[in-house]
Amino acid sequence: MADVHNNRRILLASRPEGEATTANFKLVETPLAPLNDGEVRVRNHYLSLDPYMRGRMSDAKSYADPQPLNEVMIGGTVGEVTESRNPSFKVGDKVVGVGGWQEYSTSDGTDLRVVDAARVPLSAYLGAVGMPGVTAWFGLNRIIEAKAGETIAVSAASGAVGSVVGQLAKAAGCRAIGIAGGAEKCRYVVETLGFDACVDYKAGKLRDDLKAAAPEGIDGYFENVGGDVLDAVLEQMNAHGRIALCGMISGYDGQPVPIKTPTIFLRQRLKLQGFIVTEHMDVWPQALKELGERVASGKLLFRESIAEGLEAAPEAFLGMLRGKNFGKQLVKLI
Repeated sequence: MADVHNNRRILLASRPEGEATTANFKLVETPLAPLNDGEVRVRNHYLSLDPYMRGRMSDAKSYADPQPLNEVMIGGTVGEVTESRNPSFKVGDKVVGVGGWQEYSTSDGTDLRVVDAARVPLSAYLGAVGMPGVTAWFGLNRIIEAKAGETIAVSAASGAVGSVVGQLAKAAGCRAIGIAGGAEKCRYVVETLGFDACVDYKAGKLRDDLKAAAPEGIDGYFENVGGDVLDAVLEQMNAHGRIALCGMISGYDGQPVPIKTPTIFLRQRLKLQGFIVTEHMDVWPQALKELGERVASGKLLFRESIAEGLEAAPEAFLGMLRGKNFGKQLVKLI
């Protein structure tokens, strides 16, 4: 029987009205209850911060139930099993799961997957070899159906999802164009990740720069942002183009983000499909195998922004929603 520890947790204290603030969160400390038969206790090492969490903070109708008030914030985690009364897990196993914003999580094991931290860094199971990587893989392969020779564009290109989209597009023989905020992020996307071009949407000439980057138009687009960025890309879409809609971070505070020229969809016979990657669990094993092999062999690169300590999570989360992170946003808990 392990020592009884206290567990620090961050709860959703209130729902945001407009922009989320640190006042919407509350840090509490509670003792850990003894494990029941079938349960597993995990000491979380890293917590994933992802844009979808902003949607869960609201109680508007959506694809998932809202995050309940005064409960631990939802979130992906990786860590180590410290205690187990479940035959599928042993002490010392490294696992990825949905432990939430807390230092210890207790689970019946159904959300946990044992991972190999020797081949792939533990943190990567929350990014390139986790939900963001599978999101990129699904949108590119199943919705955009990228083919060699096509031009594929992706917004939030230096982020956890966008960076994988572009690298997989290049590996498939496509021209990859990123859209990112700031010269430093764009440099990284081209020089380190190997995209063919990157457009800095903060430079004030989005449409001209996009036209220059995609002289033959855009065949497939992976959308994370919405708003002006989507409008600019739509103007460059080729006939029968495909758009995978993964996120609309420009509208996460509740303001409407209308599409200014919807007639383009008809004129260019475009396909726009929104998707939620957890509804496609059948592809996860194949996607994770491919992504894991690419990371292990150095073919798939990733970058992380790491906040230290659980108490840093709310600020880091709000910063990510404003694009302050560079790459995958994580919180290191140990």
